[in-house]
Amino acid sequence: MYAVVEIAGQQYRVNPSEKLYVSKLENDVDSVVKFDKVLLRADEKTVTVGNPTVKGASVEAKVLGHSKDDKVIVFKKKRRKGYRVKRGHRQQYTQIEITSIN
Repeated sequence: MYAVVEIAGQQYRVNPSEKLYVSKLENDVDSVVKFDKVLLRADEKTVTVGNPTVKGASVEAKVLGHSKDDKVIVFKKKRRKGYRVKRGHRQQYTQIEITSIN
């Protein structure tokens, strides 16, 4: 059984007991999150495609923790003008574990 669910504006294909990283969610660690935007749900015999979402379907996940990605350096320069800017960015993620697909 699997589902395609929209989390924070991005689509993920998820299976029960799967762990994945998504964009940062504002939930506490060890809390349960419910996602209602299920775009597709499939089991062994049937595939249900939503229009735009599957009615009554939801995905529950447990928040395992929050982390940051590696730093990305953004360097801008215009030659012969004396313009140089150096900035860094670290994307924040939340690790979740899919507990059930309803």
